[in-house]
Amino acid sequence: MRDARTAGPPVAGRRAVLLAAGLALLGGCATRFDGTRLRITTGSAGAVYNQLGAALSTAWASTLGVKPEVLTSAGSGQNLDRLLAGQADVGITAADAAALRSLGDGGRLRALARMHDDYVQVVVPAGSKVQRLADLRGLRVSVGPADSGVRLLTDRLLQIAGLPRETDIQQRRLAIDDAVDGLARGWIDAFFWSGGLPTEQVASLAHRIPIRLVDLSDVLPAMSRTYDVYEPATLPAATYNLPEPVTTLLLPNYLLVTDRMADPLAQALTEGVFDAQAALAAANPAARSIDVRSGVETVPVPLHAGAMAYYRAAHYVND
Repeated sequence: MRDARTAGPPVAGRRAVLLAAGLALLGGCATRFDGTRLRITTGSAGAVYNQLGAALSTAWASTLGVKPEVLTSAGSGQNLDRLLAGQADVGITAADAAALRSLGDGGRLRALARMHDDYVQVVVPAGSKVQRLADLRGLRVSVGPADSGVRLLTDRLLQIAGLPRETDIQQRRLAIDDAVDGLARGWIDAFFWSGGLPTEQVASLAHRIPIRLVDLSDVLPAMSRTYDVYEPATLPAATYNLPEPVTTLLLPNYLLVTDRMADPLAQALTEGVFDAQAALAAANPAARSIDVRSGVETVPVPLHAGAMAYYRAAHYVND
């Protein structure tokens, strides 16, 4: 079985394959890569990353003939580790984690597309006295697993709020399933999460107990000044049957590979993302925000040359 890192054709046939790829793009069908092994690192089982990764796996296997393996993970941090170590070929990561890692990865990370947008969710019981992040002082709070994008985001928010997690809260390092269960059982007072809307686990929690999301209006200006990857957003009340809409932060997600991936495969995978959008949205409504016109917006991670070839052929970028 071939590996995605060496899936390019022999030198003698490369020109013909590239020509065929271009014709396939124009004709609406993708070049096949039958038997190519593809490891997709995602997130917690049943969470948005994992649902979208599984849907992509099915779509790519059908249209391209690849042999995908969907890996669960702790989230963005572990996904980046696996990509850079050659333990995965494709991964979904939050933009803040990708931006931070791209500063020291030796220039190896490459993007195929901007994916869905995450919403920051600080979840408390509906009757909690917590109205802003500063009110978490001294409470039992899940800050996310050590190797997750949630942990990076949580640390930044708590610093802005003047609450270093090492000293000012009773931190718990829980994955989303354990955090949800802990809040429902009263074992923790709050948890941080960043995910597409709706996040299945949070929606399920809202049916177990009344919940509320903490408004982040007071920390938005400082977060935007300090980190340019976060955008202000409003989380609709209907998402989790909340009393009212909540002001929060929006964080894009990127579909990443490395420069080890062959250009024709990267081009075909990128095309496959947008061809599969209906299936992605069926897997999780968060995928409705995936749009080919914004797919190129992956700064500071550069687009893979194969992805750029797709966007050029589709006339979404100019030479």
